[in-house]
Amino acid sequence: MNTSKKEKISTKINILLFILFFSPLYVSQIPGLINYNESDGLICSYTYRMKQDYNGFMWIGTDNGLFRFDGKEFKQYGRKEGLKNIEVITSEPLPNGEIFIVPFLNDFTYLKNGKIMNSNFNKYLSNPFSSYVPVITPNGNKLYLHSLRDPKDIFIYENEQLKRYPIFIDYKDRFLRAFKFDYLTNTLYLKGDRDNYIIAYNVITKKQEIIQASKGEPIYEKNNLIVFYNEKTLEVYQLQDVTHLKKIHSYPLTGKLINSIIDKNNKLWLSMANGGVLYFNQSLLDESKTLAPPITLLKDQVIHYVFVDKDDNVWFSLRNKGISFISKAFFANYINLPLKSNSEYIKTITKDHDQIVIGYDRAAGAIYKNGKLKDIVLDPSDKTENRAVYADKNILLFALSSKLFLYDISKNKSDIIIGGGPKNIIPYTGNSILICNSSGLFIYNLNSKKSDYLFTKRTYNALPYTQDSIFVGDFSNLYKLDVKTKKTALFLKGYYFTDIKKLNNNLYIGATNTNGIVLFNNKRILQKISESDGLLSHQVKRIDIETPTTFWASTNYGISRIKLNGKDLKINNFTQIDGLPSNVVAGSVIKNDSIFIGTSKGLGIFSIKKLLAQKKFINKKVIINSVKIGNNEYFDLTKKPEGSTPDDVVFNLSFLDYASQGKINYKYKVAGLSDEWQVSNSPKIILNSVPPGKYVLKVFGLGYNGKQSQTSTDLAFEIKPHFWQTWWFKLALTLVTLGILFTVINFYFQKRRNKKLETLNYEKKIAELELQAIKAQINPHFIYNCLNSIQFLLYKKDYLETENYLETFSQMIRKTLHYSEKTFMPIREEIEYLSLYLNMEKLRLKDLFDYKISTSEKVNKNWVIPSLLIQPFVENAIKHGISSLKDRKGCIEVYFDHTDSTLSITIEDNGVGIGNLSKSMAKEDSFGVKLSQKRIETFKQLFETSIILEIKDLSEYQQQGTQIKLYITPYENKNTGLHH
Repeated sequence: MNTSKKEKISTKINILLFILFFSPLYVSQIPGLINYNESDGLICSYTYRMKQDYNGFMWIGTDNGLFRFDGKEFKQYGRKEGLKNIEVITSEPLPNGEIFIVPFLNDFTYLKNGKIMNSNFNKYLSNPFSSYVPVITPNGNKLYLHSLRDPKDIFIYENEQLKRYPIFIDYKDRFLRAFKFDYLTNTLYLKGDRDNYIIAYNVITKKQEIIQASKGEPIYEKNNLIVFYNEKTLEVYQLQDVTHLKKIHSYPLTGKLINSIIDKNNKLWLSMANGGVLYFNQSLLDESKTLAPPITLLKDQVIHYVFVDKDDNVWFSLRNKGISFISKAFFANYINLPLKSNSEYIKTITKDHDQIVIGYDRAAGAIYKNGKLKDIVLDPSDKTENRAVYADKNILLFALSSKLFLYDISKNKSDIIIGGGPKNIIPYTGNSILICNSSGLFIYNLNSKKSDYLFTKRTYNALPYTQDSIFVGDFSNLYKLDVKTKKTALFLKGYYFTDIKKLNNNLYIGATNTNGIVLFNNKRILQKISESDGLLSHQVKRIDIETPTTFWASTNYGISRIKLNGKDLKINNFTQIDGLPSNVVAGSVIKNDSIFIGTSKGLGIFSIKKLLAQKKFINKKVIINSVKIGNNEYFDLTKKPEGSTPDDVVFNLSFLDYASQGKINYKYKVAGLSDEWQVSNSPKIILNSVPPGKYVLKVFGLGYNGKQSQTSTDLAFEIKPHFWQTWWFKLALTLVTLGILFTVINFYFQKRRNKKLETLNYEKKIAELELQAIKAQINPHFIYNCLNSIQFLLYKKDYLETENYLETFSQMIRKTLHYSEKTFMPIREEIEYLSLYLNMEKLRLKDLFDYKISTSEKVNKNWVIPSLLIQPFVENAIKHGISSLKDRKGCIEVYFDHTDSTLSITIEDNGVGIGNLSKSMAKEDSFGVKLSQKRIETFKQLFETSIILEIKDLSEYQQQGTQIKLYITPYENKNTGLHH
């Protein structure tokens, strides 16, 4: 046998061994399928039917009660919550928030405001069905229930009551399956297992009509679509009106069914008894297309139920394995991808013209071309991983961690060309490549098979940046290598580059193992991109260029698309939630608008345009399940929750974004308590010891990739104070405190005022006594002067003058005694008194002087002034100024004036003047003037009246005599009302 034949036989044997030992017969696991079981809180063995309520919660019936799932946590309702039978087959959410629960062969129950109500609380809930789970037809808040086999009654559940309506059908020892009730026409549809007709029974009129139909068993009905199956053929009928059916689809099918559903998109799902589920990926309402062969999913699983939720995510109820979930994006990508058996662990990926080459996590790879994947077996017995792939037309190079394979596509032949664990392959010249390995960096010529080492340290990456210069990266640094001299220079220290690419002219980009992405030129680092900028991870495995300003970064957490705009960045992140088979991404290939992403669970093929069309916000709102304030928990939040202070407040939240696969956070603030936003990954927000006040919780949901709910959920709540914390109590307490404080302060100051008043009264008493003493001094002084004058007249024996003088004197005595008793006297009376006195003195001195008393028009003569204040100054003017005149007749003038609220009194004489008095006379001082000055000071102290005394020598002003002025401020006599 020649060598070529041996090689062909060897290759065939290798391929056969690969098929027998390594290629799976059936890929049962869908990439992106998430399973939830006991470890996630779904504590049960069997799961039955699933429903979604109007808020979006998933409800799962199990053999251990009913579970509510919000995408992050399971909440169980079991025996301790009120279920008499914990084996719950199904539930039916109602628009009013009630969850109607159907246990197996026991009482019906319903969940309302977080509490389970059973027949102990509601006598209407006794389960009338003994052998089958009832058929339930929802209509708003009404449920129509009847037995599946030979129903005797139809029950209507509404407003927590169950009403019975009898059915009058003669079953004649046959079994009829009641599979549909039309509440609009009150028609119940029944069929025998072997009958080729349907009975339409009107529960109101009791009339029956026969409708021709399939011989098969009715397995599901929805939207007037009825599916029949006879274990050989699947037939789909459409109910045209109450009594007419139309056959629209037929499909040959064998096998035993467990369950069947028509989903929200009118697509049919069939759960098979021997495992798996059949999915017909077209609407049953589309009559223009015949039913295409179904897609078989999860072949090795027994599926009890399939549910497609409001967002087109798909849920599977598994026997003994909880439930599984696959997002809309994952499922659509899996169903529409031409590669049905594609789940290998891809370690490297590249392209060459119209083909894409991938290397697996073993000595094998594949070529993707024209929608087909061709496997390449390099060594069936070698499990070492691929590190890099190089493609050039018919020549492929696979760099395994232990050797380098050359694969010739045209010959379907592989050979080992180099050992020693290559790390990377980089194109260099037309016929040569750069190979990085543990020994260093060398050039390998594909034609001559010769190699030449350029760098002798462990090398992980390289990139030619000029004809004779290469960037070379080892475990911790990046060097510049001169190809001609083979000399190196340290360029960037401390960077482990996993990949280096040229982005633009003299602009390079490097993926690092711990420092994210680095942009640099041949001189320095220009920019760094890290997790703080939005990158999925600091550990980047590979860079793939889309345009000179756009590139993709592959990580173990997904793939990022980075678009540069100067120093600004726009980063879009994509993970399993967006449809990637896995978050562990080895690299990507961009071809036109498509991107081929190699992951640990196969090859993902996507439209870049569709990937970038992801929404910026999640069109869902956070749901507040309950609020606990103190010991009270509120489920009905249509009314504002209230509590008393100080209370802890706990909000129980859910954000029903199932596609985020539990990666849920909450961004919240409490208006009235704090203006700062906080982020928590817990569905419970706990506020400790909230003070009294009115508050509003504002909360956003944060899902996958940090996407935020478009609008916040707001809930107002109030913490009411105890009576001693109310504003009115505080106000009253403040007023009382202020009242007490005012009383104490007022008492203190009143006491001080009283003491001060006592002192003032005492001082006034002293002043009054002093004033009276002064007055007592004035009277004898005046009398003494008058008596001297009388004595003088008698001495001269002038009896007539003496008589006249005594008469005037007697009047003066009476008036003096009268006014000395008073503190104040009117100006009018003061003028009369002064006139009397001056007349008397004029009589005594033989007309030695004349006098004049006048008042200004501004002066009211009823104004009062201190009594007997002016007379001493007039007396002084006569005694010291006028009596000594020899050359002229004396003149005394008294003038009352009022200016600027001040009364001025002027006493002026034309006497000798103060300056011309003899020393003996100057030394003498008028006793009357002294007494007047004392009276002025006493008046000031006693009545707080300002009295100013001025004495002027008129000789200083080229005149004769003396001028005395008294200035008196306004004074109000409370008895008379007169001023001054």
